Amino acid sequence: MDFKIPEIISKTAQVLKDAGFETYLVGGCVRDLLMENPPAGGPKDWDITTNAKPEEIQKLFPKTVYENKFGTVAVITDADDPSLKIIEITPYRLEAKYSDKRHPDEVRFTRNIEDDLKRRDFTINALALSVVEGMDNKLIDLFNGQKDIKDKIIRTVGNPKERFDEDALRIIRAIRFAAELGWKVARETQEAIKKQAHLLEMISKERIRDEFIKIIMSDRPSIGFEMMREFGVLKYILPELEEGYGVKQNKDHLYPVWEHNLKALDHAADKNWPLEVRIASLLHDVGKPASRQWSKEKKDYTFYGHEIIGAKMAIRALSRLKFSKKTIELVAKLIRYHMFFSDTEKITLSAVRRTVRNVGPENVWDLMKVRFSDRIGMGKPKETPYRLRKYESMIDEALRQPLSVGMLKIDGNKIIELLHVKPGPKIGQILHILLEEVLDEPARNTEEWLEKRAKELNALPEKEMEKLGKKAKETKEEVEKKEIEEIRKKWYVK
Repeated sequence: MDFKIPEIISKTAQVLKDAGFETYLVGGCVRDLLMENPPAGGPKDWDITTNAKPEEIQKLFPKTVYENKFGTVAVITDADDPSLKIIEITPYRLEAKYSDKRHPDEVRFTRNIEDDLKRRDFTINALALSVVEGMDNKLIDLFNGQKDIKDKIIRTVGNPKERFDEDALRIIRAIRFAAELGWKVARETQEAIKKQAHLLEMISKERIRDEFIKIIMSDRPSIGFEMMREFGVLKYILPELEEGYGVKQNKDHLYPVWEHNLKALDHAADKNWPLEVRIASLLHDVGKPASRQWSKEKKDYTFYGHEIIGAKMAIRALSRLKFSKKTIELVAKLIRYHMFFSDTEKITLSAVRRTVRNVGPENVWDLMKVRFSDRIGMGKPKETPYRLRKYESMIDEALRQPLSVGMLKIDGNKIIELLHVKPGPKIGQILHILLEEVLDEPARNTEEWLEKRAKELNALPEKEMEKLGKKAKETKEEVEKKEIEEIRKKWYVK
């Protein structure tokens, strides 16, 4: 087999080999190299394992960092690729009892690669590949990892109960790998997850959050969330979301709340939208089960106020998972205001401006993305029907910098001081005339030119001033009209 291995990785491994030590690539990088359809750009992390001890590794390389109890030595390289600036080398090791269900109570180094591979989590990560001279592409596969890669199966090394007892985070990692790769989880591994999901209560929320993020940022995150629900894991991570399972909606929706939320999330993933938009898409209707009521008048379900309830639920859930305050606040805003749509023939530009003010100009397009995801989750065939394009146009109009005398590098007070006149309509007329002339030629918007022109206008007869003022107002209105026409043309709306 011919693998594309970065030169700096091969050279680092060769240094260990030349010093008389065994050395292999191990873990995710080997898995990615063996996949039929490897991740775009190839492996992201290159991990080396060896029978050399930490102090022996450090003697072989000029720049290293060793500050952990697991024996991992970080070798600092001069590689141009930032991802290869640090290469981690870890001695073969054995791990004793895991009292906290996460970290081994004791770590012992071993000279046997087989001992090291036995302690690893999944068969697809328990593969060792040699890339040094004389042992090119020697692959050690003790647990049929190659077959599981071919069959696209996530399976623990050895007894799944023992693996999850050692490190309960592996429960959600199994699901995360399945979501990222689009693979299945082996039956015996599934059964162990179902029986031991409660062990996640012993894992730090920060570690669970990190795996949660990887699932939600995968290409098809609904796979992961469906597995979490089916395997009994979700109730220990995001029970609020599970409340929507089996909850029917009104006639506007083809799917129950649970499926609707997952389809909305998948659309956000399809569009490669950012984390906050994906979380908001997943949780935008999380408040529906709590707000659902039967309407005798409509003969259907209603969900009044679900966006307010949902925003509060999202704040509690994301706070529990230790998300940053910035992320929590943005997601809550996107959920709280995702229902701002109504009849485009009735909504006013001022109402759109209020929405922009509520979520912030910098977030309003993310709000539109959540709305797009919501629409696709409803089973609608088009992502951008006329109504949504009309809203995008109105948002563009609301964000447009209004034409006003405030754009001038001179104001009324300065003109009063300059001309030695009292406040009155004349000041306004001068400012509007100056604005019209600056719109015609923006280079005129300097203090020097404006002051000179203000003096000239002040010397004009009153009737001529009024005539110029009226013309200036008409010019301003015409320019604004053209700008709005261009915005509406951009969005194909009237």
